[in-house]
Amino acid sequence: MTAIRSVVLVGLFSAKDRGYQARLDALEARVAALGGHVLGRFVQRRGVSDGGVRLLTAPLSRRFLVGPGKLEEIATTCSSQSIDAVVFANDLSAYQRRWLSTRLGRPVLTATDLDQSVESLTARTGSQPRGPHV
Repeated sequence: MTAIRSVVLVGLFSAKDRGYQARLDALEARVAALGGHVLGRFVQRRGVSDGGVRLLTAPLSRRFLVGPGKLEEIATTCSSQSIDAVVFANDLSAYQRRWLSTRLGRPVLTATDLDQSVESLTARTGSQPRGPHV
């Protein structure tokens, strides 16, 4: 197990969700309570444009949940700031978690994972790939 100290938060939120900042604040407080430090936040809004309204709850990408531009921003921040893990406000399928971990080169966690960690944030080093940009 490897301790996770630095994380970034990521969330895909509907344009109708006015409380998304409060949700991220609560998630950040949970990370801090477990000994982690949030070094960045990334928010992908869905339904802000006219074409996106009908797809408010659908992921932008079946594989990565967020769009390609947002994914690149997250990856760049992770590598430049030596981020240990990425914590998503959204639930992720095993498929999404696997692809995100591979693309970002670090463990990808969700709020549910934080609930299961009683003493500190940890990740199994053998189960999550660390990419070349770490």
